[in-house]
Amino acid sequence: MLELREGGSSCFPQLLVGVNVGLALVAAIIALLAFYQLIRIHSRNSQLGWTRQKVFHLMIGSSNMGYFIYFVLTLFATCKGWPCWSNSCGFILMAFPKILFFAAFLLLLSFWVDLCHQANDEDDEDEDSSSQEALLDKTSNKSSSSKTDTHRKCFPLRFHHVGSRQKIVMLVTVLVFVVMLACAVIIWIGMGKKSVDSAVVTRVYVDFFSIAILLLGGALACYGLLLCLKMSKVRSERASSEMWKVSGLAVVSVICFTSSSFVALLTDIPMLYHWPQHPIKVVYTSLLLILYYFIGSSTPSAFILWIMRELPPLKAANIQEASTITFITDSSAVIHPQRWTTSTSLQNQISRVSPI
Repeated sequence: MLELREGGSSCFPQLLVGVNVGLALVAAIIALLAFYQLIRIHSRNSQLGWTRQKVFHLMIGSSNMGYFIYFVLTLFATCKGWPCWSNSCGFILMAFPKILFFAAFLLLLSFWVDLCHQANDEDDEDEDSSSQEALLDKTSNKSSSSKTDTHRKCFPLRFHHVGSRQKIVMLVTVLVFVVMLACAVIIWIGMGKKSVDSAVVTRVYVDFFSIAILLLGGALACYGLLLCLKMSKVRSERASSEMWKVSGLAVVSVICFTSSSFVALLTDIPMLYHWPQHPIKVVYTSLLLILYYFIGSSTPSAFILWIMRELPPLKAANIQEASTITFITDSSAVIHPQRWTTSTSLQNQISRVSPI
């Protein structure tokens, strides 16, 4: 797998170096676009706090920035022969961006589930949780407005109430992160010891995470189909356009997540940082790298950024009592505050509110 050089150091073959550089550039471009769009969105509705659109851009941008760091450090660490890199350090930098990527699409799934089951979950949600445009509900009131304004001047981040399914997303993400850290600690403790095989620990984690990604893709496909069936009952050009966006995201998720999961389950591509000492087919490995990272992560990241490319209205921050219901991201449409279950029908809601 490696080309050994004089002095005992080793580097990737030139083709693999080129593939890593290309993947790093793609990840950097996606990260920069996500952060740039996040700044533009925040400048237009900063008073709304962290909306779901902002959260998606932050998570996608952070994930791809992590991939960029990982690809760049993989080249340097391999050629320099960093001892820590082939163990816990490389493992952490390999796993962390994927966790952020997983959390972003799991969050998307939670919103889709909310919309599909909102009529049955009134008891699980706060009174106005389903009619807020922001990702999290506002908790300030008029009697404490002066004190709140002073607090916001010192602490610009706004803290809100989290929806029940979004709490589950946070819990699952934290649990996956804890599992990753536990594996990293085991690998670190086992450095230089024959009793702990770091490759086996990494293999177990990669298989576990690949199955989770595979299940996430299936869930997005199922709930994407349900949303499309609901929107297909509405005879409007807007609903038809948004239905294609939802179905497109569901299809892209299934294809990309399935391909990357099978590559991870059947090959050692995710363990590129732990480069084994035996010859390989360089072209074959390069193609699998592209399939796993570019198709599996970069493509769905870029697609969801394209779906959410529309900026919110400039005066959205001045609308205190308005709310929207969306399928993927915050909409520019505004309706009077009301619960989904109190509206006349699902068709009327879709026709009044943009689902994307």
